[in-house]
Amino acid sequence: MNNPVQTLSIIIPAYNEEKTILALLQKVSEVHLVNNMQKEVVVVNDCSHDATEQLVLSYKAQHPELPLIYCKLPENKGKGAAVRLGIAQTSGNCIIIQDADLECDPQDYNALLEVFLQKNLKALYGSRFLKPKNKHSYLYFYLGGRLVTLVANVLYRQRLTDASTCYKLFEASFLKSIPLKCTGFEFCPEVTAKVAKRGIKIEEVPISYYPRSIEDGKKIKWIDGLYAIWTLLKYRFVK
Repeated sequence: MNNPVQTLSIIIPAYNEEKTILALLQKVSEVHLVNNMQKEVVVVNDCSHDATEQLVLSYKAQHPELPLIYCKLPENKGKGAAVRLGIAQTSGNCIIIQDADLECDPQDYNALLEVFLQKNLKALYGSRFLKPKNKHSYLYFYLGGRLVTLVANVLYRQRLTDASTCYKLFEASFLKSIPLKCTGFEFCPEVTAKVAKRGIKIEEVPISYYPRSIEDGKKIKWIDGLYAIWTLLKYRFVK
């Protein structure tokens, strides 16, 4: 990047996350970023039918010290659609994706930012698999994530350990230059494919991971893994 990063835009796609959204916003608020960077939080409500909207708006009113932009999709479309709307709302120098489920810890932002800034990167991923003490919720999720990562590495000549990670950090102008089409969980394979096709080798840093169960609200399904592989194949051979 030509200019020092001054603001981190944190995009939080949320669908029926009333159990965790307040705790997440508080965690985000409490993080003190490196280099005195500022935060900009963009919550995108994917047309939730629980109390997500009321809770976010209440938090925004009670915490004016946290720059928080709230927007809502007119109908439930999926994570990819929410992320794309969030990207359009950001004004920061760099952007990170933050799921609302508390599986990833905002305290890890600085671990990514330090490497990102030092190496002047366009994209950096946080890997759950580079931290051995992390636990994983279900064997088929673990194996599915490994398979998707293997396919991404083979097709796009990457050396990733965790292509499906939530924490993806980008230079804002670079991310905004990528024409994303995703609506659902295929955001991850699509953005990885299109970053790689720009000739970028994506680096990683270890992050903590606290998996939640399906009973607790985990939404991704095994079929999303198959769709991720299809997405990687599609963008590898489509110009």
